[in-house]
Amino acid sequence: MSIVSEFKTFMLRGNVIDLAVGVVIGAAFGKIVTSLVENIIMPPIGVVTGGVDFSDLKWVMVPANAATGAAEAAISYGLFINTLIQFLIVGTAIFLVVKAINKLMPPPPAADPAPAGPSQEELLAQILAELKKKNAG
Repeated sequence: MSIVSEFKTFMLRGNVIDLAVGVVIGAAFGKIVTSLVENIIMPPIGVVTGGVDFSDLKWVMVPANAATGAAEAAISYGLFINTLIQFLIVGTAIFLVVKAINKLMPPPPAADPAPAGPSQEELLAQILAELKKKNAG
């Protein structure tokens, strides 16, 4: 089989196409969640916290110096809080979607019960009978 035909077979598998569709939809969903967090969820939180905009919160380690042209060195923990909220929203949304899909899917067929073997007493009786044969012979 040539490399081209192997590649064609690989690319036309359902898993690869499903993955590509999932990545595209996931990227679009990420933009929706970002907008939801930045434009709908964070403004009321900012009002409750006294007008604090989380995206502006940072710990400046070295301030910017205009004379030397050095940029500030800061830890932007407010952006991290926004990203954490986005992650929680995405996780919740995915959980709810998976839960809904699981309810829609039919339950897997029940496995056939394993054949009942001898009971513990029967096994012990067989072992005892074998031991008696060995001792008698």
